[in-house]
Amino acid sequence: MFRSAALCLFLAFPATAADAACGGRDLLPTLDAAERARITAAVDALDYGRGNHWRARRGEEVIQIVGTYHFDDPRHDAVMDRLAPAIDAASVVLVEAGPEEMAALQAEMARRPDRLFSTAGPTLPERLEEADWQALSAAMQARGVPAFMAAKMQPWYVAMLLGIPSCAMEDVAADPNGLDARVITRAEAQGVPVHALEPYDTVFTLFDSMSAADQIDMIRTTLSMVDAAEDYAATLTEAYFAEDVRVTWELGRITANTLPGQTPEKVDADLARMEELLMARRNRNWIPQITAAAADGPVFAAFGALHLSGHDGVLALLEREGFALERLPF
Repeated sequence: MFRSAALCLFLAFPATAADAACGGRDLLPTLDAAERARITAAVDALDYGRGNHWRARRGEEVIQIVGTYHFDDPRHDAVMDRLAPAIDAASVVLVEAGPEEMAALQAEMARRPDRLFSTAGPTLPERLEEADWQALSAAMQARGVPAFMAAKMQPWYVAMLLGIPSCAMEDVAADPNGLDARVITRAEAQGVPVHALEPYDTVFTLFDSMSAADQIDMIRTTLSMVDAAEDYAATLTEAYFAEDVRVTWELGRITANTLPGQTPEKVDADLARMEELLMARRNRNWIPQITAAAADGPVFAAFGALHLSGHDGVLALLEREGFALERLPF
């Protein structure tokens, strides 16, 4: 369970592909015509499948929404020029995690090493076959993590790190300066309050809900694709700036079906569960906060672009609350 869905860690928690040291290629142009048509049809069938910038209106209530890419890219400069007036005019800016939440997260990790490291029970070398452990050790060392440290990491954290190209690890460790960070910086400079949509420890509670066996399966699957991490990161980056980020989720579906032991039925079920875990459940939790804020004045909301689309995407959920949606230039 979740074995094929591990691929989506590359999509939901990507590293930057814009780093000059990374040589990833966009995988979408390499697909054959039938695969491209299947992806296009799947995205066409979604609610609000494309677009990064939207306005929602319900009477006098106005919410401006931007789907973000969490890491740095020079193309963010022009995007921020277009977004700045709406940020400045907002009564509040809503983000996944603000400065207070990030500080609380850092403090939590310092106070509770068990959040990222297993402090009791078997280590990863004891839970993996020898060949898998050797492959994992090599991949983690390429990312600057020695084997003795990787051995005690929580499996979900290892799977996330494997999704980061080794060439991008220094950038990830530094200030990412993605669109979220730029929005927050602008709001603070203009004196606009910044509020978080979810608690600081959400990342922990998300993966705590997965079984240990599922998390180990995620490691095995990400190991099988680790050599393509740069390509998946590059693909996501290009799809994001084409305002077509959902195609990467469907690329994940196609790739997952090529993995050993998978069937279309199992892949679809696993991806549905991963989408519920990583996005839909969080989206539903955000809606009351977003709509409540809109009652007090114009809202600017910024969060990962994969949260926008689908039946339980933020846009469709707002529409069901009576808001009319308008796509804006990005």
